[in-house]
Amino acid sequence: GGSGGAGFGAENLFEDLMNSFFGGGGAGASRGPKPRTRRGQDALLRVEVDLSEAVFGTEKEITVDTAVGCPTCHGGGTADGAALVPCPMCRGRGEVQNVQRTFLGQVMTARACPQCQGYGTLNPSPCPECAGDGRVRTRQTIKVEVPPGVETGTRLLLSGQGEVGPGNGPAGDVYVEIIQKPHPVFERQGNDLHVQLSIPMTAAALGTVIPLQTLDGEQKIEVKAGTQSGSVQTLRGLGAAKLQRSGRGDLHVHIDVVTPTRLDAAQRELIEQLAVMRDEEHFEPTVAEHPTGLFSRIKEAFSGK
Repeated sequence: GGSGGAGFGAENLFEDLMNSFFGGGGAGASRGPKPRTRRGQDALLRVEVDLSEAVFGTEKEITVDTAVGCPTCHGGGTADGAALVPCPMCRGRGEVQNVQRTFLGQVMTARACPQCQGYGTLNPSPCPECAGDGRVRTRQTIKVEVPPGVETGTRLLLSGQGEVGPGNGPAGDVYVEIIQKPHPVFERQGNDLHVQLSIPMTAAALGTVIPLQTLDGEQKIEVKAGTQSGSVQTLRGLGAAKLQRSGRGDLHVHIDVVTPTRLDAAQRELIEQLAVMRDEEHFEPTVAEHPTGLFSRIKEAFSGK
């Protein structure tokens, strides 16, 4: 079976006491000098894209403040190619050991050498440009290839484009988090797009063809005679691209029939005549079973209702 929690043997108790009193490290716990060359830090950047860029993909350039290898010492950290010298305090071990008397007897502890900070070597002639760090700060421009189908929260990995490490160590990575800006017309839900198309009552009753400007250019929306407010037309393959997959989502056009609010006398008379002709002067209202708002319909479409 798998291992459970830590045991309570004498060895574990002794080790815990040593860690508590002396910060760890009995005899034989030496780790040696720490390397001057280390990996650089990772970075998280946020990039805004508009809906069209998220759907079709784009290339962005980001200017960042970062660390690069020192051009003067080429990452060595010393002036004029001078060599590092062993630390006289720790004799190159990177740590110093002390023997202390405790109620448990004599205990040997080890800690990082205070003179060389644990490196085991000293830099008597640090590079004047980088002060011995082996790297300098600068501003660089990073190109980011944004693939089609990204959305808010998508993270892209740029390997090895982060900060160069101390001593000209390997560069870290850059993570780019996408933020998609809201669109004034289209609402995105996953890979599908939704748009509300408002038409006059007469167009809904008689039928018409309406041009709609989509992300792919102009599309003709055929409104059939008798179209009701709340009806939806779906344009296949005109939604967002599917990230790292083939195909695209759909564009759903939600029809909103606008009832006139201001009528002059002649218009009112015509509508009253129409009501008489259709025998709609007195009618029985029908209570809808579901809300018909745009966002309610979007929610129902995704819940399968």
